[in-house]
Amino acid sequence: MRNVVWRRANVNTRKTRVYTSKISTKVLDSQKSSRKEEIFWMATTRDKDEAEPQRGYWRWSKQDFLPEESDDATETEELRKRSEHDMKRCLNWWDLIWFGFGAVIGAGIFVLTGQEAHDHAGAAIVLSYVASGFSAMLSVFCYTEFAVEVPSAGGSFAYLRVELGDFVAFITAGNILLESVIGSAAVARSWTSYFTNLLNRPKNSLLIKTNLKEGYNLLDPIASGVLVIASVITIISTRKTSFLNWIASAINTAVIIFVIVAGFVHADTSNLSPFLPYGAKGVFQAAAIIYFAYGGFDHIATMAEETKKPSRDIPIGLVGSMSMITVIYCLMALSLSMMQKYTDIDTGAAFSVAFQHAGMKWAKYVVAFGALKGMTTVLLVGRLAQARYITHIARCHMIPPWFALVHPKTGTPINATLLITIASAIIAFFTGLKVLSSLISVSTLFVFMMISVALLVRRYYVRGVTPRENLLKLVIFLVLIIASSIGISAYWGLRPNGWFGYAVTVPIWFLTTLGMSLFLTQQRAPRVWGVPLVPWLPSLSIATNVFLMGSLEHEAFIRFGVCTVLMLIYYFLFGLHATYDMAHQQENLQPKVDHTETVKNEGP
Repeated sequence: MRNVVWRRANVNTRKTRVYTSKISTKVLDSQKSSRKEEIFWMATTRDKDEAEPQRGYWRWSKQDFLPEESDDATETEELRKRSEHDMKRCLNWWDLIWFGFGAVIGAGIFVLTGQEAHDHAGAAIVLSYVASGFSAMLSVFCYTEFAVEVPSAGGSFAYLRVELGDFVAFITAGNILLESVIGSAAVARSWTSYFTNLLNRPKNSLLIKTNLKEGYNLLDPIASGVLVIASVITIISTRKTSFLNWIASAINTAVIIFVIVAGFVHADTSNLSPFLPYGAKGVFQAAAIIYFAYGGFDHIATMAEETKKPSRDIPIGLVGSMSMITVIYCLMALSLSMMQKYTDIDTGAAFSVAFQHAGMKWAKYVVAFGALKGMTTVLLVGRLAQARYITHIARCHMIPPWFALVHPKTGTPINATLLITIASAIIAFFTGLKVLSSLISVSTLFVFMMISVALLVRRYYVRGVTPRENLLKLVIFLVLIIASSIGISAYWGLRPNGWFGYAVTVPIWFLTTLGMSLFLTQQRAPRVWGVPLVPWLPSLSIATNVFLMGSLEHEAFIRFGVCTVLMLIYYFLFGLHATYDMAHQQENLQPKVDHTETVKNEGP
């Protein structure tokens, strides 16, 4: 008898497992030699494949910065398996509409309206909300198409990864995480401010004063505690969180109706004069800041894996909630401006103090209570969405995959929730609201701009189908659209009363968008719901987001730049080498070396 030894080589560990099986010895002597040579050649070939050097840790190639082989199915099906357990599908369009209300209302209208009316826009703060709302709706259309086509918990990160590749997706993911952490910290800080007002205590009386730098010298343990409580609730159950959000949002809606009606009852049109104390520049500068008030709508897209019918429910939830919210914001901003002159508006608790000024001292408690409810829902929905961003980013190995795990009992990403909570709580403890709000607006606008770019890429480019010359045209058109938008924004900042720069940059933007519509053919049509008037609406979204970014103060860009550099350092040192595509490539090597066989003679 002789034994055939089957050896299975493992590429990563280089270990072998040996399995033996007996076969018959009735083999002709003349066949033994040729059989040995054949098997030896197979083994040698396999060993040569195994011996190919793996890419060194510090080696990069241009492919690392180009779109990876990711597609809709990878983001929605394959990556989801890395969480080991699926999230529970328990949400419908009604839940998503209330999640939209809960995520958006409270973070902006109760926090930033008074601050920006006092500092930048004056009574024209309502125009700032119109400008921001228009830009936000353009982004909502882009998000809705992606959320229907790629229903993934990764939201904008998943969309950008499919269309623009790992490198762009990672930089945007870093800004998403920055937006998530800082946004939650800002809302938690404002929660403390309204809670102080509700208790009828002096401003900052519940904060701990230190000798640290201005903007970081008032410590807020209450904000950190609120974040922890909200996180515990979202960890327990998504369905229960939705029910609590519905109750809190209903109370908040009742308060909003009260604020609008009572505000117009006590309105004084003389408070609207002067209407533009800081000019048009102040209006757009305020619009860039209060854009944060619309930032929560993208949270709805991250709940696609928990939505029963994403193709129907997500468009209703996104477009429906944001349409109503835009109208509500404008009415509330107008009522505040008519109740109190912009110079007298309190920057910390604007509506409560305005009602007190109007002789309705008791109303300030109603407003403070409603604002607290609104901010509580923002924190609840924010915890849900931000944890799901973290989960999908971890699925791609850009951060440790331990954060991608979904708990089998609760159906929620507990590890990701803990990560985002710890980071937000630390920042909320040390950092003031004004510092937080300026930084978050840059990140939000940047992400929304990139989503619009990705939508144009999705419509006009399909890997392996679009001719190379059309791809080159698309790249040129996109570069010109972004460059002309930057030119418009820069000229506005340098020469707000000039006209020559607009006579150059605006026609370039218009003609470039027109050229895209005339000389490029759309390669892909949305299956269910799509953005109308492509490429005009996405191109306009790019221009408005870039314009609003240019209206921010330079300190915001300095902080944004520092954070982006840190993200790049992490990407080059760690994220680049740990992406899902590399891990998947290594796993795919294993089947190629299975069942290598060699013959071992042990004699008769």
